[in-house]
Amino acid sequence: MRVSDIGGQAVIEGVMMRSPKASAVAVRRYDGEIIVKRDDVGSIRERYKFLKFPILRGVVALVETLVLGIKTLSFSANVAMEEEGSKEQISPVAMFLTIAFAFGMAMLFFVFLPLGITQVLKRPLTFIGESSLSFNLVDGLLRIAFFLAYIWGISMLKDIRRIFEYHGAEHKTIYAYENGDELTVENAKKYSTLHPRCGTSFLLMVMVISILVFSLVKGSAPFWMKLASRIVLVPLIAGLSFELLKFTARKVDVPIVRVLIAPGLWLQKLTTRQPSDDQLEVAIRALKEVLGLTDTSGRETAAENQGTAKVGAL
Repeated sequence: MRVSDIGGQAVIEGVMMRSPKASAVAVRRYDGEIIVKRDDVGSIRERYKFLKFPILRGVVALVETLVLGIKTLSFSANVAMEEEGSKEQISPVAMFLTIAFAFGMAMLFFVFLPLGITQVLKRPLTFIGESSLSFNLVDGLLRIAFFLAYIWGISMLKDIRRIFEYHGAEHKTIYAYENGDELTVENAKKYSTLHPRCGTSFLLMVMVISILVFSLVKGSAPFWMKLASRIVLVPLIAGLSFELLKFTARKVDVPIVRVLIAPGLWLQKLTTRQPSDDQLEVAIRALKEVLGLTDTSGRETAAENQGTAKVGAL
């Protein structure tokens, strides 16, 4: 299996796929039709070469991914909520407020609360405050516990389970492409829903690396300084996690790397589900669109056979 530059994201009743040059989102509408939106994309890294430096490129990639992800989520929500004859749309302001609220809640549960609890615990449990490493280890473990509880909790919701199924469809489809298979539902079905380049694995890497990076701040530092460091050091942590994710994706056959990526793959058992054939069809349509293997009407083009034949050599 080769490592490709194709990435993806599960959205509401659909999947977004992205290559270095294009993105495409395919969403299943209420009447069963697959609605597709394809865009040419670029990166600011192409204009400013210094942004390709290790660590820095990871920060840029994260920001660009978040921006594209929000746009894609907005599009999928509008398509999925559309009913026959309805013109109701989610406004950009409503989407912005929703994202801002979600970001605020994430800061509360995954930054402020773990830090605050650790600060309180170090009084009766004096060993916690003996060093910055011990303090941040407890803080980090609490943060991971909160994250796991959150993922487990939302996985119980029906709508979230649907998104997790599309997440599984995304992974299976990318696996089929990376193995040089023709992009069909039957070929994609045989692959795993767990992928080493998944964003879920990235988030777990962020949390583990943050324990080491936050340890640069003394355990005896005041609470406000520790809280500020959680925000200021995020770009560095994201950049380091990006480099580690890329490295492990390239070396996935190395035994020690398999050990390193195992926790991220285990976590994906919570964030992915086995998709239906209809969901795989949507993911495949998104990937074909981003690869330029369909015409404007959605029909397969002659380029598909050429593209499939080239996959194994890339």
